[in-house]
Amino acid sequence: MSALCEIRGLSVTYQGHPVPALTNVDIDIHPGERLAIIGESGSGKSTLARTIAGLLPAGARVRGEMRWSIGQAPLPGRDMGFVFQDPSASLNPVLTIGEQVAEGARRNLGLTWKAAHERALDMLERVRIPDPAKVLKAFPHQLSGGQRQRVAIAAALATGPGILIADEATSALDMIVQAEIVSLLDELVREAGMTLVFITHDVALASGFADRVAIFRNGELVEAGPVGAVLTAPENGYTRTLLASHRDLSTPPLIREAAT
Repeated sequence: MSALCEIRGLSVTYQGHPVPALTNVDIDIHPGERLAIIGESGSGKSTLARTIAGLLPAGARVRGEMRWSIGQAPLPGRDMGFVFQDPSASLNPVLTIGEQVAEGARRNLGLTWKAAHERALDMLERVRIPDPAKVLKAFPHQLSGGQRQRVAIAAALATGPGILIADEATSALDMIVQAEIVSLLDELVREAGMTLVFITHDVALASGFADRVAIFRNGELVEAGPVGAVLTAPENGYTRTLLASHRDLSTPPLIREAAT
């Protein structure tokens, strides 16, 4: 299968930080797949997500190539949806849920506000928000964390993007809600034939739905391949250690070691 996106020799350095966040990464993203990027905090996985989406901060230095089979990079917010880790930070506290979900569709699809709100209502129904008509008029602080993340997913999908990037989209949620959100994402991308790039520190969570996994450590890609092959017969020593120890990767290594 030809790749949707070919990434070659990708290195990223942030201003004021001499140690690269990513170093010489080669990875492909295939159309319609669910690719899980796994690594501990500081491994570079979120930097990869933001590089793909064109959301790196000003001053970030990028080297390497990123080639899209469609000829040009998808436009964030229209062709590519992005779900952030913390919906409280990504949602505007002074705008209603309806305004926030409808805005992307209105701006990127040229819909009227009425049509955009109708689309927003449909999206809230699709992500299984209870009483979506009432939630349209609510503000983010009036919703639970799980509901806010569903709203963030609805907003990311409102324009019908071909690719969705979820950057630690479940890490702030409890285990039951995490499983619900992952199941919802899996169902939605399958229905729409979208490509999903799922960033996570949770190996078990990724193993339940991903087609392929890529393991990152210290800004480098150490192993990638079909989920069954990598997680049952890993070739890299770090991957074997990671799987054998079942470590919690959400805490940076130095903090984790100091706590032991």
